[in-house]
Amino acid sequence: MRILFIGDIVGKPGRECLKSQIPELKKNGRLDFIIANGENAAGGIGMTEKVFDELRADGVDLVTGGNHIWDQQDIYNFIDREPRMIRPANYPVETTPGLGASVIEKKKGKSRLGVINLMGRVFMKPVDCPFRSADREIAFLKQKAEVIIVDFHAEATSEKQALGWYLDGQVGAVIGTHTHVQTADQRILPAGTAYISDVGMSGLYDSILGVDKGGPLKRFLTQLPHKLSISEGKTLFNAVIIEINDATGKAETIERISEVV
Repeated sequence: MRILFIGDIVGKPGRECLKSQIPELKKNGRLDFIIANGENAAGGIGMTEKVFDELRADGVDLVTGGNHIWDQQDIYNFIDREPRMIRPANYPVETTPGLGASVIEKKKGKSRLGVINLMGRVFMKPVDCPFRSADREIAFLKQKAEVIIVDFHAEATSEKQALGWYLDGQVGAVIGTHTHVQTADQRILPAGTAYISDVGMSGLYDSILGVDKGGPLKRFLTQLPHKLSISEGKTLFNAVIIEINDATGKAETIERISEVV
């Protein structure tokens, strides 16, 4: 199984970047599933049904979320009925709409992919324990999918590495998202789990984390609130391709992609 996982999509530039890169990657090699973190895909913050439908039309099989998943009101109108739009599983299960994990398949009879979305607790808003939530979701998905991967949306690399080691051998991949900066620490852990601390972003290249430079610079220089905006220009496409053995659920390769488009 070959899985393309695309880093945090930031606004329209990130979405436009996907339109050119996904067909090119499909042409150059087999891709069984395409997953993308889309918590900043709508105007640079949050997700709407229109943007979700656009990503699906462009070839994304499942969209994951993070700490900005609730920042567009429209998310509440469709997340409960859309299993291919998931949010962190360690939000309180009893009160949070949507799913924290889902299973997708391309064709009946083919291997199925289980995807878990989790959020970190270090330097983030309080949520339930990602480690214990991972245990719960893995136990559920093992009955339904041959391969399981995790999108861990977290700030601290130490917390991300800890979850990678904790889940080594239990899932095919632990993929870090959230910081919008691709790390160069991709590897296969000893028990067969592919790992990277952060896959990066898909968005405006000459920017600060996908946002026009002016707003963040004013915030840092003045410590006052300033509006953030996203313009047009060259884009950065960050992703990883992971090959996972369908029979064992263990990863065989992980390759970083970083292209200025």
